[in-house]
Amino acid sequence: MNIPQNFWKTAVGALGLLTIFLVVVSVKELKSIGYVGKSDQVVNTISVEGTGDAVAIPDVATFSFTVTETSVAVVDAQTKATNKVNAALKAVRSGGVVDKDIQTTSYNINPHYEYQSSPCTANSCPPSRSVLTGYDVSQSTQIKVRDLSKAGTLFAAIGSIGVQNVNGLNFSVDKPESVQAEARGVAIANAQSKAKELAKQLGVSLVRVVSFSESGNSPRPMTYNMDNSAKMMAATASVAPEVSVGEQKVTSSVSVTYEIK
Repeated sequence: MNIPQNFWKTAVGALGLLTIFLVVVSVKELKSIGYVGKSDQVVNTISVEGTGDAVAIPDVATFSFTVTETSVAVVDAQTKATNKVNAALKAVRSGGVVDKDIQTTSYNINPHYEYQSSPCTANSCPPSRSVLTGYDVSQSTQIKVRDLSKAGTLFAAIGSIGVQNVNGLNFSVDKPESVQAEARGVAIANAQSKAKELAKQLGVSLVRVVSFSESGNSPRPMTYNMDNSAKMMAATASVAPEVSVGEQKVTSSVSVTYEIK
């Protein structure tokens, strides 16, 4: 039987295409075998350290005060405490403090006990006993002052009203993350400069950052020490204490690892 010549041409062409396909697949498989067991971890790297500083100048002051009043009846103690707290809040609001910066942190009502002794007789002296004599009502309030030039005046104004338990002043940065970011930027620039110089000395090129870590300190509140008893006595005479906010250095330390080639 004679097979047409066109059939053989078609068969040879198909066989050729199949051969090419098998060769391509085989090459890909051989290449993949060369990577079996190899790690993706970058081998050629250099690591550098960088440090940076930024100055944090406090822009917010906070202090708190607690009013405690005692009376036989709860309602009377509440009334006394409320009147004194309202007077204190009126003073701070007059100094420019807005409501969002005034926070009641606690309000407590507790029984007030006193130890009383019974008269002694010829034969014995009865032990003293705890007797309920009334109730203590206390309210604590925290104040945030954004105009630091008024901090001392507001502190004195609270004392002039007769509030004895005043705590603070604490100076802090309202947005500490911005200062930390500034210090970090300086530290990264320092690390980059070191990496470029090191790469130049080694005769290599920097490719990309493969790892990064940071450590350092953040702005911390600074306390203005004030003895309540002495300073509040001065405050009753409307003498505002002089306060200095100072400044604080924030440091960032970074470690950067670069891939090199």
